[in-house]
Amino acid sequence: FLDMNGIIHPASHPEDRPPPETEDDMYLAISDYLLRVFAAARPRKLLYMAIDGVAPRAKMNQQRSRRFRSAQEAQQKEDLEAELRTQWRAAGRELPPERTHAAFDSNVITPGTPFMDRLAEYLRAFVHKKQSTDPAWRAINVILSDGSVPGEGEHKIMQFIRQQRLAPGYDPNTRHALHGLDADLIMLSLATHEPHFSILREYVGPGAGRGGRPKGLTEQ
Repeated sequence: FLDMNGIIHPASHPEDRPPPETEDDMYLAISDYLLRVFAAARPRKLLYMAIDGVAPRAKMNQQRSRRFRSAQEAQQKEDLEAELRTQWRAAGRELPPERTHAAFDSNVITPGTPFMDRLAEYLRAFVHKKQSTDPAWRAINVILSDGSVPGEGEHKIMQFIRQQRLAPGYDPNTRHALHGLDADLIMLSLATHEPHFSILREYVGPGAGRGGRPKGLTEQ
């Protein structure tokens, strides 16, 4: 199970490379990360990809205020850079080259935007290609719950698991692996009462670099 927003958001502001500038760069970053997670988890029966849909009203208000603040901070950063360039030019100092393309606006990562619709179409085409050419993908069922389905990604995943438990012939020893960045995934996975449930998560923060173990953390 993939909480896709835990993949889409980090792709818009990666820690080990420049941020993407175009939608095509975003698509490539998302598909590259998706292949890495697939290779790490190696699903045998099902791959469920859930993109956040329309959230409840209270959550929506919080998201909007956060995105407005993000846009305001980005504008302030551009204004400050322009002011510093003017001062350096007047002082005769050498200026670094200007960016030819603006960084990808992460505020479009919200349900109902044209970008999210195009991303869903891209993911469907990506899955279709992988299932046509890759035996590892051809042997499993792939489900994509895009932004047109209401609810946050992790809650859609939990609802799907509860529905599967009620289905006839369900194997109670099925092993689940859930990938995401939200801390509430721990409590949600415990609430399923499934005996074999793993959370797959990459460390995000200061440390030994992408994919490496942060300093000071050891095996438990």
